[in-house]
Amino acid sequence: MLETALLVLLGYLCGSVSFAYLCGRLCRGIDLREYGSGKLSGSNVYHHVSGLAMVVVGILDIGKATLPTWMGLWLGLGLPTAILAGLAAMIGHNWSLFLRLTGGRGIGTAIGVLLVVFPWGFPWVLGWLILGRLMPRAAAAPALLGLITLPFFAHAANQPGATVWGCLGMLAVTVVKRLEANRARLPSGAERWAVLGRRLVLDRDSADFDSWIQRAPRADPS
Repeated sequence: MLETALLVLLGYLCGSVSFAYLCGRLCRGIDLREYGSGKLSGSNVYHHVSGLAMVVVGILDIGKATLPTWMGLWLGLGLPTAILAGLAAMIGHNWSLFLRLTGGRGIGTAIGVLLVVFPWGFPWVLGWLILGRLMPRAAAAPALLGLITLPFFAHAANQPGATVWGCLGMLAVTVVKRLEANRARLPSGAERWAVLGRRLVLDRDSADFDSWIQRAPRADPS
């Protein structure tokens, strides 16, 4: 039990290292949480740093979940423990210990877990992400569909129960983070439910994609 707890803690700490945040600071001198979607994710890096930086951040995000998941199997702690460590990395990515529990949405870290425990899940999720790139103003919707269908795909592929439950866990973590949106305030009244719907499906508060992705801090009037 101690080994399992330590590995899960390691997974969370690995996930908490936000390469998107570091990239924004080192490459542009900005806090990505104040720009565009406010997410510490590859997509926000793409819009406010560069495409190349997005690729590097994406690879590192995958790796920080792959490592603790692989260690769970390498240490002989079993598939469920390995998946728990990977999910902990995903949670750390979304609620970073070092950034006041802010973060991204965890798609890259989910892929990192899949590469170890369910390799065919990687092209499955990647295919949905590519579909999203064909409709950039609604790219978050195919990404969500990829995670929704992933447990069914894992079950159809005769994966162990732990893997199927792990896929459900990935979906749950992503949905909670989309709705929570780094604790961004919700409007009151009927608009509150409209915003929650957009957060869930489109992963943004505004119906206007261009104004949402171009947001930036106001200049200091002084």
